Amino acid sequence: MKTHYPYTIEKDADGFLFVQFLDLEEAFTQGETLEEATFNAQEVLSALLAYRLEHHQDIPEASPCPDNAYTVTPRPEVQAALLVKNARGDRPLSELANAMDTSWPEAEKLENPHHWPNLRQLDKAARALGKRLVLSLE
Repeated sequence: MKTHYPYTIEKDADGFLFVQFLDLEEAFTQGETLEEATFNAQEVLSALLAYRLEHHQDIPEASPCPDNAYTVTPRPEVQAALLVKNARGDRPLSELANAMDTSWPEAEKLENPHHWPNLRQLDKAARALGKRLVLSLE
């Protein structure tokens, strides 16, 4: 699953940079500078995705980035929860817990956008889901 969500920036009448996400129309923000607009974009994306995860709402996959757009990823803890939830798909959480040889509450934490799993937990979850953990610094 791609987690680089594209957004556009347009200067409004007051000179602020208005940010609008392409895949999440309710996600928008602004900033006085490009740096501030980008920071705010990550914050609003992270908050919206965390809300959707907590309320078991659908989360669209990020679309390809058009030439006139920017991309941003959610904060790491939100991104980790989103990736585990997506990799699990329709399989019951109990199946993940059994495959990881852990409790249901411990497996559930992996999909909590406010929980910071360690690399060992993420790697174990990935292997239990038939995936592999890949890290990237960008």
